[in-house]
Amino acid sequence: MCRSIKPLFNFAPPATQEDVRAAALQFVRKIAGTRKPSQKNTEAFERAVEEIFQSSQRLLEGMVATTPPKDRARFEALQRARVKRAAP
Repeated sequence: MCRSIKPLFNFAPPATQEDVRAAALQFVRKIAGTRKPSQKNTEAFERAVEEIFQSSQRLLEGMVATTPPKDRARFEALQRARVKRAAP
């Protein structure tokens, strides 16, 4: 999976719409293989981002957490520490 896409479910504070849209954009960029589509592909690219954003929002709204929310800042700090340890 793209490293820029972060888990969004069951965090405190909860994911914002901007977080979900950023994840949708990263997903479409990964699938399309480009950061910026050509003019001919812009409409399809933007439509895909919107559709994935809407789907992701519905998914997050429909899921039920069975554990307490994780602390987002602590989770991200642990992720950064793992990346540092894995780097040569």
